[in-house]
Amino acid sequence: MSAQPIVAHGRVLRYSFHERLVHWLAAVSYIYLMLTGLAFWSSWLFWIATVLGGATVSRELHPWAGVVFVFATLLMYGMWGKQMHETELDKEFFRAVPHYIRNEDELVPSADRFNGGQKLLFWGFFWCGILLLLSGLILWFPNLIPWNLRYLRYFAVIVHPSAALLTIGLFIIHVYIGTAMERGAFGSVIRGDVSVGWAKRYHRVWYERMARDAAGRK
Repeated sequence: MSAQPIVAHGRVLRYSFHERLVHWLAAVSYIYLMLTGLAFWSSWLFWIATVLGGATVSRELHPWAGVVFVFATLLMYGMWGKQMHETELDKEFFRAVPHYIRNEDELVPSADRFNGGQKLLFWGFFWCGILLLLSGLILWFPNLIPWNLRYLRYFAVIVHPSAALLTIGLFIIHVYIGTAMERGAFGSVIRGDVSVGWAKRYHRVWYERMARDAAGRK
C-alpha cells in the first residue's frame, strides 16, 4: 500500500476506506462463522443457532459465510501480505513481549505499521483460513469424496474444529489488544485515523516515515 498522509487536526490516516471495508467484511463473516460453528460443535451452545434463525438456516448459511471469510482473507493478503514479513524490529518486539503485556511501553521497541504480534495474528488467521476452507469443502460436499479417499473425511472432522478453535483464540487476543492494550486501535478500523500521540506511542517507525513522506510532498 502507498504511504499514508498526515491528515488534519493532528490525526494520522492509518487505514483507507477500502482496507476498513475488507476488514469488516472478514470480521462480520468470521463472527457469524464462530457463533454458528460453536452451536454445531456443542449441544450446550445449540441455542445460538436458534437465536440466529434456526438450525436449518444456520446450517445453510455457515458454509457460504465461510466462502465470504476466505474471500476477504485473500483480499487482506493482497493488501497487507508484503507488509507482514518478519523484520529485525519484529524480533526485538518478540523479545520485549513481557514488557508489552505489562503496558511498559517505554521498554517496547518502536514498531512499523504492524508490529510482530499483529503479523503473527495475520498469518495465523490466513493459514487457519486455508485449512478451514479445505476441510470445510469436504464437510460441505462429503458425497463427492470417493470411498477410497474416505480418510479425507476423517481429516476434515479433526482439522476443521481444531483450526476453528485456534482462530477463536487469535480472535480473542486480537479484540483484547485492539480495545484494551492499545486504546484507540479499535477506532482506527472505524474512522480510519489515529491521533499523532497514538501513532508515536505504538508505531513510531511507521509514523516517522509517514511524516517524512508528507513533508516531502509539500
